Amino acid sequence: MTLTQFLEEYQTVVRVSLTRIRGSSPREAGAEMFVSPDGVYGTIGGGQLEYLALDQARAMIVQGRQHMAMDVPLGPEIGQCCGGRVDLSLDRLDAAARQTAVQRAQDAAAAWPEVLIFGAGHVGRALSVALAPLPLRVRLIDSRAEELARARAAEGCLTAFPEREIARAGTAAAFVVATHDHALDFLLAGEALQRRDASYVGMIGSATKRARFERWLRQTEAAAGADRLVCPMGQVGLGDKRPEVIAAFVATDLLQAFAAQNAWQGAEMAQ
Repeated sequence: MTLTQFLEEYQTVVRVSLTRIRGSSPREAGAEMFVSPDGVYGTIGGGQLEYLALDQARAMIVQGRQHMAMDVPLGPEIGQCCGGRVDLSLDRLDAAARQTAVQRAQDAAAAWPEVLIFGAGHVGRALSVALAPLPLRVRLIDSRAEELARARAAEGCLTAFPEREIARAGTAAAFVVATHDHALDFLLAGEALQRRDASYVGMIGSATKRARFERWLRQTEAAAGADRLVCPMGQVGLGDKRPEVIAAFVATDLLQAFAAQNAWQGAEMAQ
């Protein structure tokens, strides 16, 4: 569920904002959650802090209050051991505040890093599932409509010219190449490597496939080398080649790559 859907479902909602932190805290200043009489969207860190805030927000709804503030020590007093102290602001959303919250969420989501997955086969679909809960804009690209129809966790892009999507991608995008055709893999990986602003370029395959790709690349006029290519992907010595396992490790690699490129843009909440 997105924030937009949550606000459409619930007419009475209190926004809980973490406004100030002193010392250690389970979430950063600016973290928010939205509370209805029987629902919640987002988190301010869980634990006793969140339980207290949920209770206060729902009490506000019952009492008809519009605003309140909380100053919470994160220590033995509430059974939490972060050791810091936080200030919370609780505000009932009116129509204007709802629109503002949705717009902020949409703006934040538009700034999320972009991941282009080429190939809607087993690995591509598994990776789209692994990335679905994360603050990323994921597109699954393939020329086979029947394979894209089997995917449910990402925006699908049906195209006979997938290389065009590489040129259209935004700054600091990540490219994961896992098609059904080795020649197409080589073409797409070569195009992606020419994107000097790419946060990540990965290609499914073995060390042998990588060696063949490097020989192919040397025969082309591509200016970019293969030193930035991650291939094999998702290999950490476990020898487990199940698509879901590979996808889990690739997801971790992508998060690390985006963090290294400072590509997160401070997006806190899904739309």
